[in-house]
Amino acid sequence: MKTLVTVGRGGTGKSSFSALMAKAFIEAKQAPILLVDADPDQNLGEMLGVDLKEAGKSTIADLIVSTFIEGGGTTIGVAPTQRIESRIWEKGLYESEAFDFMAVGNKWVEGCYCMPNSALKGALESLSKNYKYVIIDSPAGLENLNRRITSDVNDIFDILDHSKKSQDHVRRAYRIAKEVDMRFENFYLIGGYRFPAELGKRAEEELNFKYLGKIEADDLLDQFVLEGESLLDLPNTNKAFLSVKKILQNLGYL
Repeated sequence: MKTLVTVGRGGTGKSSFSALMAKAFIEAKQAPILLVDADPDQNLGEMLGVDLKEAGKSTIADLIVSTFIEGGGTTIGVAPTQRIESRIWEKGLYESEAFDFMAVGNKWVEGCYCMPNSALKGALESLSKNYKYVIIDSPAGLENLNRRITSDVNDIFDILDHSKKSQDHVRRAYRIAKEVDMRFENFYLIGGYRFPAELGKRAEEELNFKYLGKIEADDLLDQFVLEGESLLDLPNTNKAFLSVKKILQNLGYL
């Protein structure tokens, strides 16, 4: 099982990159795949053609609240991790023929709420063992990823735009990952749609992380995102998709 995490500032294309990675794995019959939307903006579901509410499913945050807060903690004889895991299977996991999907959501208890965080992390670690690839679309806060979802990651992909803030984000994300003892094998740079390809080598040298290439800008992809269409339905000849597929091929995933 491989866990791949996409991070980056809003608008760089990180959710698109996650969706296109999923498409590449699906087309290559690299299943089963679990996609986790850990970003409060919750864009990934739409890019996969998933509507949790319509499917009768809940976000993990809603399940945490109903299970441990409104429900008054755990029940006698049932460990917290087992309790939330069963709720995720029943109410939080969207299942399709090509992939499974869950969204962490944005309703959360602030401060130290260690029991549900620990229970969720344990449950997701157990669930994820059923998949060949786990793709996580994460916000900048890798500390929350570490606390709530997983401490073990294979590859982190930071999606760049052509701004100083984007480079600052890379440094911050890497620093946080080390500070919270997140275990990861690789930290990579990916250029977003608007990132000039000629700046890739410079970003690699200045940030001291390997630059893998960029997501090619594409009018059809922009149209799909604007209209809320699933990126999984893009033609296999689409240049944005092909650019992500090439990155995965170069890493040996395809």
